[in-house]
Amino acid sequence: MPVTPENVAGLRRRVTAVLVASQILGGLGVATGVALAAVLAKQVSGDEALSGLAPTATVAGTALLSVPLAALMTSRGRRPGLVLAYLIGAVGAGVVVLAAVVGSFPLLLVGMAGFGAASSANLQARFAAADLAEPQRRARAISNVVWATTIGAVLGPNIAAPAGRSVSGLGIPAAAGPFLWAAGVFLVSAVMVQLLLRPDPLLTARALASAEDTPAAARSVRAGFAAVAASPRARLALVTVAVSHTAMVSIMSMTPVDLGHHGASIDLIGLVISGHIAGMYAFSPVMGRLSDRLGRLSVIGLAVGLLGCAALLAGTAGGSHGQTAAGLFVLGLGWSAGLVSGSALLTDSVPQAARAAAQGLSDLTMNTAAGVGGAAAGLIVATASYAWLNLAAAVLLLPLAAFALFTRRPTTK
Repeated sequence: MPVTPENVAGLRRRVTAVLVASQILGGLGVATGVALAAVLAKQVSGDEALSGLAPTATVAGTALLSVPLAALMTSRGRRPGLVLAYLIGAVGAGVVVLAAVVGSFPLLLVGMAGFGAASSANLQARFAAADLAEPQRRARAISNVVWATTIGAVLGPNIAAPAGRSVSGLGIPAAAGPFLWAAGVFLVSAVMVQLLLRPDPLLTARALASAEDTPAAARSVRAGFAAVAASPRARLALVTVAVSHTAMVSIMSMTPVDLGHHGASIDLIGLVISGHIAGMYAFSPVMGRLSDRLGRLSVIGLAVGLLGCAALLAGTAGGSHGQTAAGLFVLGLGWSAGLVSGSALLTDSVPQAARAAAQGLSDLTMNTAAGVGGAAAGLIVATASYAWLNLAAAVLLLPLAAFALFTRRPTTK
């Protein structure tokens, strides 16, 4: 049946349902592996200073794939890009397992980069939810899909230990077991999106907006860059998601190592990371409603405050596992506020035809910045301390706060 403005509400509900299901699975796969990425890197490399490179490679892989996936989505729609990203993530997870078995750190980094493609799929799904959303409910549409990650993402770190034990008789290191499970989960996600995400939400949104008559050049990656450059609010959106993601990745990636220094078990580390991920995703609908009701800039300010509080809590925790857990939970809340408000602001601020490309640029920017931050995090902890890492993350928030304060508020949200 042809899609018309009259039946778009039903299509919107169906698209959201598919995206929610894929996010649950994708979040499960990513969180299961990420929980022990730094620990596995330390085991394979034998050097704590290199442990931060594993999550950094994941972020780098997400960043490197952002623009090619955005170009694919711009030309062919959301479905092909999401399917390809999940397939690459599955292959990457398999390479991580192989690297752990043979003890090759370079191969481990290659696998982690491929694993990052699944994170790219999860991030792009939030924009797919916004394709058909009404403008006044756009942040809520984004936040609902982000929220769906909660189920899988909270379960993921807690099944890391059982996943490790499940491969004990296969000659696979326990810390690599979660990646074997993740590979299977990503394959299921790819099949689900391929079969059920029809019609494609991005192509449908263009058809409803008569964007099919827009010249192809207006839908190119270059047009996305130009659209962001032309809009101060779009530039603020990019800075918001980049800084929020960098602060979160830098602190989160080294927290398991710091907890290990203070005698925490793998199970306890899993619980702390689960609380962090709950903060990231479970309260995203609240952030979406606040962003739609109070405005994007107000929630960006909230993100800065929450991230600063998180750095203070985690950085002064010392050997207190409870305070570290509290800091990581607040860190997740700050990330959620920044991601939801920044993503909605970006979608609001660029023309429809250039949105997919601009959104890909956003993910490239945020993950490149976080990749640098993750690499620096391992070095800071190895040469200074976890407290200094949190201080560095707090300082990173200052330019974002200044940019938000000096951005002129429009009359509409």
